[in-house]
Amino acid sequence: MSKTCIITGASRGIGRAIAVSMSIRDDISNFVLISRTESGLEETAKQMNSEKHITYFALDLTHYEAVKDLVHEIGLEYGTIDMLINVAGYANPKSILETSIKDWDKTYQINVHSIFNITKETVKFMKITGGKILNVASTAGGSARPGWLAYASSKAAIINMSQTLSEELSEYGILVYCISPGRCATELRKVLAPDEDPNTIMQPEHVGEVVGQLLSDNGVCLDGQNIVVRKQVKKNQKKQPSKQTT
Repeated sequence: MSKTCIITGASRGIGRAIAVSMSIRDDISNFVLISRTESGLEETAKQMNSEKHITYFALDLTHYEAVKDLVHEIGLEYGTIDMLINVAGYANPKSILETSIKDWDKTYQINVHSIFNITKETVKFMKITGGKILNVASTAGGSARPGWLAYASSKAAIINMSQTLSEELSEYGILVYCISPGRCATELRKVLAPDEDPNTIMQPEHVGEVVGQLLSDNGVCLDGQNIVVRKQVKKNQKKQPSKQTT
């Protein structure tokens, strides 16, 4: 039976790298890509294995009812939803005195609420056949990050959500994974650290490879854990300023 995989935030960066990497696998036939940027999704689809059935939807994940309807349509069309990979995220790092309640809400709506919503709707199908869910958090969610309160705390919520769901959903044969990437050469990283040499830090493709391993049969003992993914800085390599995000 062919498997179906949903990937959010698939229009660029880590989301695109994961989609391209996963499309090489033999056990997944159907891919559904979701992001707000249609042109980015189109480019991701072009880079994926052309033998796969790939559909994409330009959709804001905070449009919760529209997401609910889309997941329902996907489940009915393919019969099962076997994998859900939540990558989409938002960051606007500021100190607590500079952070508005509007931006705080936006950060949580994208980084937490949207993941809760799409996961809940997906589990309605997954609980029948089992499946795998992977959430992308951040190393910022596991330690104090002054100036990154909204982002860091939202990612900490995802780490706990993943660990809790791993136990809660185990009775349905659903495995839940969580990865926390460190500094990664994404488009967002270029904005946050414009003076940093992207060649000295982790690449999105590295994260894509890790995700592929976790969601393979080899990753059966790694669910329910927060897997940190980062490139170690060499001793003779000058460390860049400490702004960090996925």
